[in-house]
This record gives sequence, C-alpha cells and structure tokens, in this order.
Amino acid sequence: MLRRASYFVCYLLALPLLLAAQPARSLTNRRASKEARALYAYLNDIYGKKTLAGQMWASWGIDELKYIQDSTGKQPAIRGMDFIDDRQNQAEVQHALDWWKTGGIPTIMWHWGAPGVGEGYENSKKPVSIDSCFIKGTPQYVAFWAELKKKGDLLEELQKAKVPVLWRPFHELNGNWFWWGKQGPEQFKRLWITMYDYYVHKRKLNNLIWVLCYTGRPDAAWYPGDAYVDIAGADTYSKDNAPQANMYHAMQSIVGTRKPITYHECGIPPQPDSCRRDGTVWLWWMEWHTSHLQKLDPTYLRYLYHNEAVVTKDEVPDIMKVYGR
Repeated sequence: MLRRASYFVCYLLALPLLLAAQPARSLTNRRASKEARALYAYLNDIYGKKTLAGQMWASWGIDELKYIQDSTGKQPAIRGMDFIDDRQNQAEVQHALDWWKTGGIPTIMWHWGAPGVGEGYENSKKPVSIDSCFIKGTPQYVAFWAELKKKGDLLEELQKAKVPVLWRPFHELNGNWFWWGKQGPEQFKRLWITMYDYYVHKRKLNNLIWVLCYTGRPDAAWYPGDAYVDIAGADTYSKDNAPQANMYHAMQSIVGTRKPITYHECGIPPQPDSCRRDGTVWLWWMEWHTSHLQKLDPTYLRYLYHNEAVVTKDEVPDIMKVYGR
C-alpha cells in the first residue's frame, strides 16, 4: 500500500510536466465547424515535428504557384490570400475554396484600409481615430461596421462550402505602420475582440481559426487573451535563413505551449535542420509574394520543398478522413 501511495504521489508531481509536454489544445470557438476542428487537430498533431510550407499569392505580378511548381515540382501546403481589393475578393474566396477542395490549406489576411479613408495597402497605413469607429453616426463607425459585414459575408460563403480558414486579420499588430497598431495595445485589443465577438457570436462564423500575427518583436502587452486566439506567431524579413530562435522564444514567453507558434511572413524561409537543432520548429512559414519569391535562391527553394521536415501540398493527408471524426 505504501509503495502504491508513493507511485501515486510521484505521478501527481510529474503530472504538470506531462501536461506541459503534451498540451490539450482546442479551438476558442466551442461551436467550431467539423472542418475547422479537423484542421486544428491536424495542425496540433504535426506541431513541433514538421513545418508546413506556405506561399502568399498575389493577383498581380508573377503566378507564385506556377513559379514554385516549375522550380520544385511541388506546391505549398498553405496558400495565402488577402482581402485587399473589393474587385478581387470574390476571386480570393474561390481560390480558398479550390485550395481546400484539392487538398491544401487556405489562409486569408486583410489589408484593411482605414475606415472612412478607403481600401488598399496605402490606405491601411493611414491614421484614423479608433474611438470614432465605436461612436454611432460617425463616418468611421459606418465604414468600420460596413467593412466587417462585407468581409463576414465572404467568410460565410466559405463556411457554407465547408471550408475552414486560417483567419489572419490585423497582421503585424504591434508595428506602428497599420492603422490598427498606431494607437497602442489597448485600442488594438479592442479591435481584435470586437471582430472576434461579431464574427463568432453574432455571425456564427464557425469555420475560422483565429491567427494572431506580431512583428518580429512580440510584446505581451498586445496579446488579446487565450480566449480569442487559436494560433500565434510573428514575422520578419531576415536577410538569411536563420531559424529566428529569438523571435520564436519571445512568442513562447507569451503563449507558452498553449498555442501553436507560426512564422507568418518571410523573405527567406528558415533552414529546417537548424530549426530542429535549436528547438524552433515553426508550425508553418509563409514566403511573401512576387519579388520576394523571385529573389529566393532557386536551389534553396528546391531544397526546402524536398526536405523531409517540410510538408508540401502533396504530403497533407486527407484531413477530414483522418481528423474529421
């Protein structure tokens, strides 16, 4: 009896370490769709073991996906889209749908033009009073909620088509270049939580996996809270293929093992062997579009896409069949 009691005490003492080593992660949205839950289960299954190859696609310039196919004979596991241009957004929805239906994983970001100013990249950097976005009757309020509804309608189309989305709004949140990051952490968190509550609770958009994106210097003061984030990460445009261990550990200091950590945007993806050696296995990296991809050494690009630690589209399992039960 004494020996059994000793074993039990040892188990209780070791239990926190076991739980920390194998965290049980679930989506923040308790009503998440079957597809979103299956995708999140897959992502958690490979996290810390392998890294998904990602590529941002743009509607101008080169065809990034053809370029990668021609260069490597493969395709990225994750395709990035952007709600940046109203004229293109319906096409972006179709790209996301097609990518999921053909075995890939879609992620969508939003270069949201400052409310009341206009759409597009340059307008996303214009200043605007965030307080005005919450004052009924102001032009900013009208534009803010109209844009939230418009993008919600697009995301709802994907929900009806049973497509889960890695949803990455308000990217590079703690930089001071986009309007949502110009007025400090409290105003940013107000925006993030407002969007989350509107899309999850009012619009019932259950196909979204909420992805938080810092700059290369993550700061806990800007974190909205575990209840509003499913995946967190950061980005930087380094001039080498270093694993970016400092950036990874800075993210760990904020989310620990509670959330998977990802490398949102890069000019040069990190070297997989170095990442494994340093314990910096990102959930995914996403190469930026057009000239960033073209400047990447083609030999290194082929190396990445054929590295056993990097998952390409052909290596993504049938997520619904394997994880959708």
